[in-house]
Amino acid sequence: MPPIPELMHRTFFRALSLLPPQAQGMVLGRFFDWRHRVPDPWRLSTDTYERQKYEATLEHVPRRPYRRIIEVGCAEGAFTRTLAAAYPEAQIVGVDVSARALARARRRVPGGGRVRFVQADILTHVPEQRFDLVFCSETLYYLGRPDRLRQVSARLAGLLVPGDGVLVAVHPWPEAGRLHRYLDADAALSRLAEEVYPAPPRPYAVTIYTTRAGPPPA
Repeated sequence: MPPIPELMHRTFFRALSLLPPQAQGMVLGRFFDWRHRVPDPWRLSTDTYERQKYEATLEHVPRRPYRRIIEVGCAEGAFTRTLAAAYPEAQIVGVDVSARALARARRRVPGGGRVRFVQADILTHVPEQRFDLVFCSETLYYLGRPDRLRQVSARLAGLLVPGDGVLVAVHPWPEAGRLHRYLDADAALSRLAEEVYPAPPRPYAVTIYTTRAGPPPA
């Protein structure tokens, strides 16, 4: 069972999900701007646990070329920089609701035009193109109640090219079992694999999906 402060944290975000999607996104943007009043508030770029999680995540990605990659909830770009090094030929987009986080991400990962960052929330953002590879890590629990999780699962599926797009979802375990079941239920997605890492201080699961043939349902 998560510690009491974490349970209170989740309860707060479930309450936010009672707002309309645009209002929820606006409040989340302000909250994360406040959290990013100091650089790297979760130590994503320096913590050994986070670095090992990045490595474990990439180990599960099917080995194939990826031309377009999107990271949902990129924060200050710590994992985006890892992606840019791992996929030097790919176009990479990082999306986050926090303008402060994205300003630091752009300094961290200049990319020379190959990497760009967009301020948006996944509930309302509709990109101009689809992607071969989508990452969503430590993000879904901020969306709150079941209808929002169903909505964001459909959004994530809609980001992918039909037939062979790959979605990588990484969340704390056992909470990932609850969060990822909405992805499991989406008709456009098929689960390929999952591995649970009992790593202290926070066990986590890496779950891989691919898109089914044909366009995602409307």
